[in-house]
Amino acid sequence: MEHLWAPWRDAYILQTKKVGCFLCQKPKETNDEINLILHRGKSNFIILNSFPYNPGHLLVAPYRHIGNLDALTDEESKEHSHLIKLSLRLLTEVTKPAGFNMGMNLGKVSGAGLDDHIHTHVVPRWQGDTNFMAVTSNTKVLSEGLADTYKKLKEGLRHIA
Repeated sequence: MEHLWAPWRDAYILQTKKVGCFLCQKPKETNDEINLILHRGKSNFIILNSFPYNPGHLLVAPYRHIGNLDALTDEESKEHSHLIKLSLRLLTEVTKPAGFNMGMNLGKVSGAGLDDHIHTHVVPRWQGDTNFMAVTSNTKVLSEGLADTYKKLKEGLRHIA
């Protein structure tokens, strides 16, 4: 049997589960690096997903707690789209992916873990970024820690924004 060592997972396993919406709470706090907030717009922000599918998995979300895409104002919708495009440019520049998965899970039955605060996933993809671990062990192996990814992307923002 082989072992996969992942000591950084202790932070997730031992964390105190917070009540409420993390997409509402994190932007209210002042430490963007700890909260993995990469960019703040007027009505939306970009945050690194704490439980990513791949390194660089970003979320674009409005500050307002809304669960319906139609509830976005025209200004919020326009900025949301702009921040998705900024996310794509940033990830392309910094991580050099071969492609992207993008999308929203709207409603609980769609698989939304957070179904009452809309957000768009932007996931960089590389050739061969999936392997047998996900199928046989229900395990996703990530090659980079969140803090390292955050620092690289934050630095990359300085060059493209």
